[in-house]
Formats: sequence, structure tokens, C-alpha cells
Amino acid sequence: MPTIDLSNITDFVVNEGHGVKGLSEIGLQKLPKQYIQPIEERITTNTVILDDQIPIIDMSNWVIHNKFVSEKICNAAEKWGFFQIINHDISLEVLESVKNATYRFFKQPAVEKNKHSKENSSTNNVRYGTSFTPKAEKALEWKDYLSLFYVSDEEAAALWPCALRDEALEFMRNSEIVMKKLLEALMKGLNVKEINESVLMGSKRINVNYYPKCPNPELTVGVGRHSDVSTLTILLQDNIGGLYVKKLDSDMWVHVPPIHGALVINIGDALQIMSNGRYKSIEHRVMANGNNNRISVPIFVNPKPSDIIGPLKEVLESGEEPIYKQVLYSDYVKHFFRKAHDGKDTVDFAKIN
Repeated sequence: MPTIDLSNITDFVVNEGHGVKGLSEIGLQKLPKQYIQPIEERITTNTVILDDQIPIIDMSNWVIHNKFVSEKICNAAEKWGFFQIINHDISLEVLESVKNATYRFFKQPAVEKNKHSKENSSTNNVRYGTSFTPKAEKALEWKDYLSLFYVSDEEAAALWPCALRDEALEFMRNSEIVMKKLLEALMKGLNVKEINESVLMGSKRINVNYYPKCPNPELTVGVGRHSDVSTLTILLQDNIGGLYVKKLDSDMWVHVPPIHGALVINIGDALQIMSNGRYKSIEHRVMANGNNNRISVPIFVNPKPSDIIGPLKEVLESGEEPIYKQVLYSDYVKHFFRKAHDGKDTVDFAKIN
């Protein structure tokens, strides 16, 4: 078991690559001060709605009731920005395999995982880290992650960690048809006849997240409040729970309970911008857990970094005024990653003043 100088936790967690998993496993009885969040950033029983939930959409009816299912998807995107899908045709075997592979990666010694850190990785497309942007954060988040930007199967074979490479690729491949179905429905809801897959899903990133058991979980967060910069995000949760979604036009939060075999879908900022605000990218966050380790595996479906995004012409054909300007997607993403999580502030970067 590694020894740790509690006066220099950042060195142990970030620089040496032990992550919060390493902190959790040395048996800390008290949350280090670096992780204590301001009171306004913590979730309390006073800010949680217990009798509401995001929509659950059955995709098995897609062919028979295509219009009905499409309308449910569009309605959820407008009213919640989040929904769960069941019977989506991605096998339980694929889902369980990528969850097992996630545990396999994080069980490795710190020296192995740290080969993929910002300082040590041979490519920006493979990144192991902890929290979100430690250098920009006043309080750190209780999470470790591995982020994998997909370029090609050849690059993945050469550069992605072998502990989870095959399983992550298989999950991505199997998700592709689901992504296309969802985007087909959402574009139809905007009267877009020809779907530009290059812009809507021109790039993909898969993350694997590890939230270890935490002392004083009520004082910190697994992930701070934010919206995603993606077009769509497809999230695989384990059975522990902890994801909370902000209810539209309120300051209240709704838990997203794990459903065996389901996937959580959320609208990202890119699609909010392209829909001129009709589809909502919603703030969400993750609570830390005092009793269990938790994992999650999101796939971020994005425009290409070189794409210019703005309200789609079909959305503005009725004379609707654009809320957002045309922005280079890579500029938008850089703006997001250079600061701490701050709710929905990122989308203001694209607003017309």
C-alpha cells in the first residue's frame, strides 16, 4: 500500500497517478479539504424531487410505431434533455463486458494507468486523469477517468490500453445504429430532411469513469454540475446510481435510477445550438457514494473538431431568429475544458449578444 503525505494530496492523486481510487484504498476516515465543495455545489434533500423521473422510451416499438416513438424522443429532448432507452438491441453481453473491462483498467497499478496521463501519454487522444480540470478547480471532484477519442480501429489497436480496448470498441460499434436512429428522429422533429452525419456524429469519444467509495460523500461531488458539449451522449450506468439531472426551469434535481440493460441518453450543447434552443442540453451531476464504488461509461457523439456549428437552416426557415452564432466546434470544446465545471455557462460562448 502506498504511503501518502496528507499535506500534498495533489501530488499523490494527480502527479503520481493514484487518483481518488488510491486515496479511497488507503482507508481515509475523513475527506481531504481539497475535495470539500462549497455548500451551494452539494446536493441536499431540500433540492431533490423524489416523485418525478426522466422519460423511459421503449425502442422495441421503433419499426411498428416509428412515428409514436420518434415523437416521444423529440418530446423528451425538449422537456427534459434526458431520457432512458430500453430494448435498444445492444446486447447485455456487450454492456457487461465493457463494465467488467472498466474495472479491469482501474484495478491496474498507478504506474500502469499513469502511462496514459497528460504528461506521459504519447497522444492527446488517450488521456487518464482525475477530477475534471484540477489546475482550474477550487475544489476537486471525486472521480478518476480514462478518455479515448476515436480516430480509427487501427489507431485504437495501437494506442488504447489493452485492458479495455476491445470491449470499448465493441460498445461503440454496437451503439452506432442506436445513435443514428435517435438522430434520425430528432432531425425529423426539426423538419430536417437530409441528415448530415458528418456534422452530427463526425467524431466520437468514449470515457470510462470510476467513482470510488468516499468518506463524507455529502461534502463533495463525483462530478460537478455541467452540460455536455456533445451532439448526444449515450451513457451506460452500473447498478449503484448517483446521476442527477436538473429539472427544466427549476433549481431542483431528479435522480436517474439505474435500469438493468437501459442506456441514458442526453442532449448535448452542440444539438441545443443546432436546434436553436428547441432541444435542451441540461445540467447534470454525480453524487459521491459512501458505501460503494461506482462506474459509468459515456459515449460522446460530436461534430468534427473542424466543423462550424450554428442553428440549422431548416429551423430558421419559419422566420425564427437565431439565438446562437456560428462557432468552430474545436473552439467551443477548448473553452469548455479550460475551466472548472460551471453549469450551463459554456453555452453562453455561442450566444448572440
